[in-house]
Order: sequence, then C-alpha cells, then structure tokens
Amino acid sequence: MARPRWPAPAVMATDRLRLEPLRAEHATEAFPLFDDVRLHAWTGGAPAGWPEFAEQYRRRAAGQSPDGGRGWLNWLLRHTADQRLVGLVQATLYRPRPALLAAELAWVIGSDYQGRGFAREAAIAMTGWLAEQGVGEFTALIHPGHAASIAIARRLALTSTGTERDGEVLWIGTPDWMGIDRRT
Repeated sequence: MARPRWPAPAVMATDRLRLEPLRAEHATEAFPLFDDVRLHAWTGGAPAGWPEFAEQYRRRAAGQSPDGGRGWLNWLLRHTADQRLVGLVQATLYRPRPALLAAELAWVIGSDYQGRGFAREAAIAMTGWLAEQGVGEFTALIHPGHAASIAIARRLALTSTGTERDGEVLWIGTPDWMGIDRRT
C-alpha cells in the first residue's frame, strides 16, 4: 500500500502574524520561547532539554510520521510588528476513513504573549487553509479547565464530545459547521 501524501504547510499571514512552516533550523530561535515550565500547566510534563528539543524540530520538519501514516503540519507564529516568535500552531493529519481527511489541532503561545488573541488568530488561519486542502473534520484535545483553549475551540465552532483521553476532552467540528466555504 502506498504511503498517503500529505499537503505541505504554506506560509500564511494574518493581520498581526506570519505563520511560517516549521524547519529544523527554527529550533535555535524557538527554544527560549518554549523552554518554559508554565507552558506545561495544562498538559503536564516539563520542557524538553536542548538536544531533545532540536531532535523534535528535526522530526516535525519531516512533515509526516516515520511510517507515513500521519501528516505533521507545524507553523511558528511570528508577530509582524517586531518579528518575534510568539507561538506555534499544528495539525496532525490522518484518515479515520479512506475518504475522510481529518486534522487534530493544537496551539501553544509563549507565556509572555498569552491573552492577546494570537492563538485564536492563527488557529482561524490554519483551519481555513486546512479546509482548502480538503480537511473535512477537525478535532482538538483540551484540558477541561483550560478556559482560553476552550474559547478558541468554540470560536472555531468545535463542539465538546464529553469524551476524555488522558485527562483532556475531545472537541470536534467540520468546515461546514465552522462556516468555512470549501467551494472553488
């Protein structure tokens, strides 16, 4: 069976952000932003050390899992006003059924940049782009106490399923529910 082909992430822009496809070389610039224990308050764990962080970026930049069964799309978020990295959005692509391309969404904003709407802005741009690529279902796993991420999921018209996985709740939506027009 041939490995599925996944779309390659494209550069995107919003009013305040440039979404740059993640490259392994970004690790050096991104490490100080994500080397922050506060970012693990809702997900657990601790920041990766430099060698592990650099290896994560090398793997993520490949664009797919080693077996090709999942596509990995990651964008670093650069604030256009000062060119600083402020966060990351990502989509893990998979096919729950042969005719359905789905994306599990995630977003992380550096602690010093939270509360400014960057995650919402980037997540809206990402989901619109993904819908244009044929993604027909969106999911996100969100800690039930993480009000900011829940607000973003609601803004994306995702709905809580009430199903929990490892302490997080599964949210789901489709481009049609989100009001995304996929017609050309």
